[in-house]
Formats: sequence, C-alpha cells, structure tokens
Amino acid sequence: MAGERSDEIVVVGGGVVGLTAAVVLAERGRRVRVWTRDPAEATTSAVAGALWWPYRIEPVALARVWALRTLEVYEELAARDVRSGVRVVEGVLGETRLDEVEGWLAGRVPGLRATTAGEYAGPGVRARLPLLDMPAHLPWLRERFVAAGGVVEARTVSSFAEADAPVVINCTGLAARELVPDESVRPVRGQLVVVENPGIDTWLVRKDETGDYAYMFPQPGGLVLGGTAEEDAWSLEPDPATAETILRRCAALRPEIAGARVLAHRVGLRPTRPTVRLEREPLPDGRLLVHNYGHGGAGVTVAWGCAEETARLVLD
Repeated sequence: MAGERSDEIVVVGGGVVGLTAAVVLAERGRRVRVWTRDPAEATTSAVAGALWWPYRIEPVALARVWALRTLEVYEELAARDVRSGVRVVEGVLGETRLDEVEGWLAGRVPGLRATTAGEYAGPGVRARLPLLDMPAHLPWLRERFVAAGGVVEARTVSSFAEADAPVVINCTGLAARELVPDESVRPVRGQLVVVENPGIDTWLVRKDETGDYAYMFPQPGGLVLGGTAEEDAWSLEPDPATAETILRRCAALRPEIAGARVLAHRVGLRPTRPTVRLEREPLPDGRLLVHNYGHGGAGVTVAWGCAEETARLVLD
C-alpha cells in the first residue's frame, strides 16, 4: 500500500502479549512499532494478579509448551534483573493434588511437593513460581523494547488496513472481537481488592466446592486479593458487594487479612476464546497479518512462548 515501509512490523496492542512480541522481534533486528490505544499501565495486563499459572486458556497442551518457555525467561529475569518486576515466590495451590501437576511440571519447578497438614487444610501443592509486579513489569518491557530500537505510538485502530507495514501483528486481546471481527472472543470479568499487607509473604490460590476462587498475592504495592470470573460481564466498575465477598473469603483463609486497610479496587476483562489464535493470515493486498490473541487469564503466563512463536511465523 502507499507509504508502506518495506522492512517494518506494526504490533497492534500494547499489553503484556503485544509488548513481549515486540521485544522479541526488535531484539532479532526487525524495525517494530507498537500501536496501542492505551498506555501499558492502563491495559488489562496492568490489573493482573500475575502469578505464573495457565488459567482459563486453551488448548491445554500448547498452553503448557508456551508456559514452560515463559517460565524459563521469568526465572532468568528474577535471578538477574530486579527492575523487571519478576520474583520467584513460594506458595500453595489449594484443592490440588500433586499428581494433577507433576506430569508436566516435574523437574521444572524445584521443590514441587504436596503440602503438609500444617501448611494447608486439604489437598494442596507447594511450589515456587514466578509472581510479577505488573506496574513494574510493563514499563520495563516498554523500556527494553525502546532500547532495542522500537517505537511506541498512541493510536486507536479501527482496521488493520491502517497499518502502513507489510507485517501486522494482532495482539489486541478483547478488542479483537470487533477489530477482526471475532465473536468467539468474550470477556471474563475479574475483580480484585488490594489491601495493606499484614505480613503475608507467600501466595495462595484456592478453588472451593462452589467453583469460586480465593487468592492472595503479596506484591510491592500491597496484598492483592481475588477474585472473580464472571463470563460475558463487561463492567469495569468495582462492585462493593463483590469486594466484601472477596475480603471475607480471603480472611477465612488468613484471618490477619480481616480489618486490613483497603488500598485499591481493580477490575479487568480477561480476553477468553475457545482456543488461543496464534496463526498467519495473508491479506488480500499481499501483506501478512499474524494473530496472537485469546489468552484468557494466562497472557502473563504464556507471553514469551507466544512471542517466540509469533516471531517464527513472521521470520520463517
């Protein structure tokens, strides 16, 4: 198309999936621009509790491959770059049996074991997993991208035809529902409460008999409590009754949470899809569109694995 830059790539979407894909491509020598409607700090990724774990993502087998590659990157970052916001933290997956996870995690997560009765009242797994502070990680990703020669542009896109590059990468998450269009992309609403941490330094995730989750993630900005998974709910306004339920459910697990001062309420819409869409689509004008969206509640968990697969689709 007119004005097209023959050696450039435009990544549409500036959340964790888009920024990570942009970093991988820029560090492989490609000229990359990120077009994002919102700054990274205002994306769905910024709301994430951000424990490394493949939650609400299909297909499971591929998600695990992408997740394990991402795990390698996060472990390396945690060891060498505190500015990345990545730490490896111990915690408990409640109501989970060891045989449910050791088939794909054995040998990859040091110290993976069943919990003792004193650690958790019920079946549980203890593990050391990456926990990301997204208010630190997203700016760090953006800085790494810019250092590799990338450019971030604030831009709202109504059509991929607007992108003046021979390769366009679609990392638009929930916005792909209208932009592609793809009606199989649906929101799963998550609400969180951030409280002043009363001294909890391990994470905990528990799913009760009704299917409701309670989780707590110690972050530098406070203890993040959750959560909800409301399908097809679009509201970004925190619901006070839901917040009270989250606080009550978490305090039942750790009584010291009761009475903790509330610092913030957060809501994010997870971009779910029957399966992640990670594939090439040749456009009628000869350009290439690569889709990388539909990661559900696991965008942080699979970001680097999906970014490297995206780069393979572009460069091969």
